[in-house]
Amino acid sequence: MTRVQRMKQVIAALSLAATALTAIPAQAETKSLVVAGGCFWCVESDFDHMDGVVATTSGYAGGEMQEPTYRDHGQHREVVKVDYDDTKTDYGTLVSQFLRTIDVTDEGGQFCDRGHAYTTAIHAGNDAEAKIAREAIAEAEKSLGKTIVTPVEGPVTFWKAEDYHQGYYMSDVKVLTRFGLVSRAKAYKGYREGCGRDARVRDLWGDQAFMGVHKAGS
Repeated sequence: MTRVQRMKQVIAALSLAATALTAIPAQAETKSLVVAGGCFWCVESDFDHMDGVVATTSGYAGGEMQEPTYRDHGQHREVVKVDYDDTKTDYGTLVSQFLRTIDVTDEGGQFCDRGHAYTTAIHAGNDAEAKIAREAIAEAEKSLGKTIVTPVEGPVTFWKAEDYHQGYYMSDVKVLTRFGLVSRAKAYKGYREGCGRDARVRDLWGDQAFMGVHKAGS
């Protein structure tokens, strides 16, 4: 084999290697967003039905109290931290879907839950996310034809809620409620229906309402 032939072989091999590298799909990166939409059980359930979401965690954010608890978190909002696969969805898409799961016209809480702890918010992690969130709100306002009162706020410290709140809407653990001794999942379903959450979202958003809410508690 001549020197020229060997060089051609080396060039061909390098070309094949480069082609193989470009064929490898982009590696997924898990990113997060933090939003407040009233009862965190409900928000968690809604996001769990969205494409690209890999995990949801209920918690508290926005107040000054350290290590807040469910019994004493009035300074904070109930929030959910959403982890998502950025090769399957993106921040703007999730914010847009989130807006269509809540009553964006209510400043005093959400549905039957009233007070600051149940008000809505998008806690952007940086300026780029804040810009995307505001653009999503502007688009939603135009589509809805009403003013959206959900604010875009800056980064916050996220405090994870007690373990029993996590995945509450699908838990088989029995609890004593006004519905009797039932599973948390059944109690949640009764609460959500009784609170009128889905009915109000459908009434407000119509065909734009995020359909994942109808699977909640199933």
